[in-house]
This record gives sequence, structure tokens and C-alpha cells, in this order.
Amino acid sequence: MLTLTPEQIEIKLDRILLKVQKPGRYVGGELNSIIKDWDKVQTKVALIFPDIYDIGVSNVGLKILYDQINQRDDALAERAYSPWLDMEALMREHGIPMYALESKRPLGDFDLIGFTLPYETLYTNTLNILDLAGIPLHSIERDETHPIIIAGGHAATNPEPMHAFIDAFVIGEGEEVIQDIINVIQRVKGLALNQPKSQRSKVGNDLQPSTFDREALLLELAKISGVYVPRFYETTYLEDGTVAQTQPIIPEAPKIINKRIVAKLLPAPTKFIVPNIEIIHNRVSVEIMRGCTRGCRFCQAGMITRPVRERSVEEVVDAADAAIRSSGFEELALMSLSSSDYTYINELVDAISKRFEGRKLSVSLPSLRIESVSVDLMDKLKQHRTAGFTLAPEAASERMRKIINKFIPDEEILNTTREIYRRGWTTIKLYFMIGHPSETIEDVQAIVDLCKRVIEEGRKVAGWKVKLNAGVSTFVPKPQTPFQWVACDTRDNILEKQALLKRQLMKDKNIKLSWTKPEDTLLEAWLSRGDRRMADVVYSAWKNGAKFDAWDEGKKHEAWLPAFEEHGLDPAFYTHRQRRTDEVFPWEHITAAVRKNFLFQDFRQSLEGQIRVDCRLNCFACGILPTFANLRRENPGEGWKCPDVKSPATVINNQLSVISGDD
Repeated sequence: MLTLTPEQIEIKLDRILLKVQKPGRYVGGELNSIIKDWDKVQTKVALIFPDIYDIGVSNVGLKILYDQINQRDDALAERAYSPWLDMEALMREHGIPMYALESKRPLGDFDLIGFTLPYETLYTNTLNILDLAGIPLHSIERDETHPIIIAGGHAATNPEPMHAFIDAFVIGEGEEVIQDIINVIQRVKGLALNQPKSQRSKVGNDLQPSTFDREALLLELAKISGVYVPRFYETTYLEDGTVAQTQPIIPEAPKIINKRIVAKLLPAPTKFIVPNIEIIHNRVSVEIMRGCTRGCRFCQAGMITRPVRERSVEEVVDAADAAIRSSGFEELALMSLSSSDYTYINELVDAISKRFEGRKLSVSLPSLRIESVSVDLMDKLKQHRTAGFTLAPEAASERMRKIINKFIPDEEILNTTREIYRRGWTTIKLYFMIGHPSETIEDVQAIVDLCKRVIEEGRKVAGWKVKLNAGVSTFVPKPQTPFQWVACDTRDNILEKQALLKRQLMKDKNIKLSWTKPEDTLLEAWLSRGDRRMADVVYSAWKNGAKFDAWDEGKKHEAWLPAFEEHGLDPAFYTHRQRRTDEVFPWEHITAAVRKNFLFQDFRQSLEGQIRVDCRLNCFACGILPTFANLRRENPGEGWKCPDVKSPATVINNQLSVISGDD
């Protein structure tokens, strides 16, 4: 392991930083970053977002963990991000290990390294960071001289493709469980703290007790609710290559790992790090609500972040005010999966307007539902207008919207977009998906027709200055959703549909079209739906040069197919295969508390074009209420937005209906 001191790293950095793009990515020292006395803190945590600084520094999850850990007197949290290609080459050439921005300490000096994995295309970057840090990539090869490696985020909903590299996964929300993990590390390591220095072994640049037992620590972590330690589980397969079961191999490991949630959202961070360079989202972000009750069948985030919990208007406004004062940002994003569904959205925008009256501030609601964007809300937002207005119909035909459970009549879409243009916004962005289950070429043509109608209506009320950005991604069936049984669209089909869109939409210079390359879609599908055997593929692809898989400059699609071939796996097995109704999924032992039977029932309803209403209006017994009944009982109040079911018998009967598979 590379064991340079912070001073040695600083000297080496001075020699290379002027040779790279954006040296500000690598120097630290930002306003509101936190530097603690290394020698006075018991537990050191490095939080890693395995993409470039420009993206990672604004990640809300990392900000929350950074804030929570640094509130402790006995722990510190520092940050690191993936170095861009030019910086990585120079780091390897000059022997500079991956280091944390705050202290310039090598990552190997930390007790705990936590990776945030919001999307699967960060997997090879994760391996690359471990390699740059001089830490063995495979968990089984690490010993007491190495940090504990954990990971969390939405991609951890199916952790199996990364099981070989991560010591422990956090399933669900991390604010409280990270405290449990730190406490366990301190307790286990503290058992040997009284050893004389002569009996200690060197860990990075520090002396640690030599009797520290890594295996014992992992076993204690496995006992924490919501923590999954892969080495204590074994997967077996059927003759057709599908999973037979994943079972614990020790009695202490739970058979099913339930996600962790916080019953009440903790105070939002207000000391926002002000980056050294221009970044993707240079703004204050305040999470107003977590979870979603709409039940879109394609949406993993909506399924795995249930139940809905809301912050009060006063809490949001106070947090926004404090964050803006401490950072100087001039944009405020009110974050959630469905911001216009926040119960008090009109009151919130009024309160924001009043608090920031006379101050230069633009306000954005990044996730708006067409059916809940009222004229009143549009008028309120006019006072804090940003450049564009974003809506996500996802599908353009009413038939497809019923299948995906996002039914909005065409006229409602046209009325909403017309009113947006009428109120002075010149650009609207509409998000669509192609490749949905049961989609036909006529459904794709409907995207063209709807876009043309939207911009025509806009021109009627605002003239020829109006613009429309159509973002068309390709659907990937995600774990823990009703569509986890369906196949991914084929490359040829995707190309045919994209060609239709390009031919017809790009004729209008005021319509901008963006799309996802088929290769990117297939890679995401391999990684999100993979089993444990995919870990070997990820490792081989990384050795073949794969990294920055979400970037055109870094990705190497040619690295992946040889990796599949090397390990005797067929890529189509993970993408273009319809799952059996009774198939055991690779993530079967991981649960987001939404029952598999509920998901299958919802999948069957999609085949019949049946829709479910917002579950704030009616409980469909997805599994959330009984799983977290105690938490809800201990934390009463209207912040938790599951429906109040008057009769316990109603819930019980609904649950039995789901379990039996009855409608």
C-alpha cells in the first residue's frame, strides 16, 4: 500500500496540477469544508462519489452523510472524487495515491471508506479508486491493515454485481445507519486500544492494535439492521443459469435484509461546500420530501424510497435561508421525486418568495408532475423564474401511460404546457422513454406527434421564440419494480425507434432531441439486473480499460463483451430474457419493504392496462405499513404521508390478497 504523508502528497501535487484540466478539482480548501484534528478523532471516514468532482460535489446524499458524521466529536468525514483521465495518468506516473481533499491523507489511512452508488455505471470507477488507493479490490484479500469498504445508494438495491469488492452494503437510507456502523467500528477496534505501541501494526501512516479482527468486525456489521455483508452469504444456481437461492452461511446473518429508513427526516444540511470551479449544479438543494406515492411501474426510486415523508414549510425555508447565507449561491432547488406533490407546495413557494423578497434568487422545482402543476403554482414560480420548465410524461400515447401507471390525458399535457409558455417560459423540456413493455412503433410515433402539438400550442400563445427539448432515454427494467420481470428492448429495435424520432423531430430547429446510445442502455441493464457472476465481468472489464462508463470520453464498450466471453456468460441472459413468473431474482434476499407479490400483482395489471391511483388516496398494501408499523407508531404526525387506514382488518385483508396473488 502507498503510504505517503500528506506533506509528500502536497509536494507531488504542486508538480503536476498545472498540467491537468481544472486543477481546482483536486486541491480542496473550499468554503464550508470541514477539517478536523486528525490525531484527536477516533474514527476517520472517507466519503467517495466515484465520478468527477464537477458532479459529485453537489450530491445530496454525500452532503447529508458529511454533515452527520462531522457533527460527532469522535469522528471525521472527508471527501474524494474520481480523478479525470489526465489526472489519473499523472497520479500513477508520480506515485500519488488516492487521497482525501480535506487532509490530503491517502485513503488507506482511513478506518472506513464509503462509496455512494446512485447509478450502476460507477462500478468500474469504484474499482479504479480502490486500485489508485493501493487497496486490494477484492474484499476477501483485505486484512486488518485495510479500511472497511462500504457502499450505499440506489444501485445497492441489487448489490450482487459488486459483492466481491464491497465489505458491507447499506440497504436504504444512510443517515442513522452510518452512526451504527461507526459505533460498531469503535467498539470492536476499542477492544485492543490498551495494547502497547510495540505490539501494534502499521495501517497507512498510523499504528493500530494488531489484535483487531477484521472478520469479527464484519460479523458485527452484519448484525446491524439494513447492513448486508456479502461474504456471509452463498448463491446457488439452477441448470438454466437462474438463481436457485441466496442464503446466509452463518446463523448470525439475517436471511432477508430489510432496508433502513429514517422515520422523520433529519435537519437538512446548511453548510454547503462552495466548489473551487464551476460545477454541474452550482446551487443550494433542500430536500422537501422523500419518497413518492404515484406508483409509476418503471420507477425504481419511487418504489424503493417509500414511504413519503415531508418536511414542514418552516423547516425548508429556514434551511434554505441558512444555506444561502453560508454559501452565497443564487439558485435554490427544492428537491424530491415529485416536488409538485408536496402537500404544502403553494404555501412553500409563497414563504420562499416572502423570505427572499428583494434578493436575487432563482428557485427550481426539478421534479414536477404534469397533473399536479397548477396555474396558481406557475404564477408563484414566475417571480423566481429559471431558464426552463421540465416535465416528464414518459410516454406519449395514452395506452402506454396506462401500462406504466402514469396516466395523463393528452389534453392535460397540452393545457399545462400551453400555460407554461403563456407565463413567459420560453423553453420546456419533456422527458420520454422508449423501450417500454408492449411498446409499438405507433407509440414512438406518438412522441413525435405530441412534441409537435406542444410546440404548435406554444407558438399560438408566445410566438416563434418558444423552444422544446425532448429527452428520450431507453427503458431499463430495474430491480424491485413491477417491471423486473420484463425483457430489455433489443439494440435493433432501439435504433429503429431512435431513427424515427431523429427523422421527424430534428426538422424543426426549435426542437432539440437527445437520446441514449443503445450500448449505454445494455450496459446499465447488465449491471442493474446481474447476479454474483457479474462481479467477475466487472473486474475483467475494468482490467480491459473500462471506466467512466457514463462518459463518452472514458467508456470502452469493447471492454465488456470480451469480459463476458472470458467468464462464459451470455450478455443477452441479463437483458433480452423475459423472467419466469416464479423466478428467484439475484436480489431476492434484499428488500425495500415492497412485497414481491405486490409488485407481481401490479405487473399483471400493467398487462391489462389497469392503473392504480395515488396511494396517498388508497392503501394497496404494498408492504410498507406493516414493515415499519413500529416506526410510524413511535413517530406520529403528518410528516409521514402513508394513508391513514381506519380499520386494521382492511390492511390485513389487503396484505393477504397480495400474498395470495389475488386481485
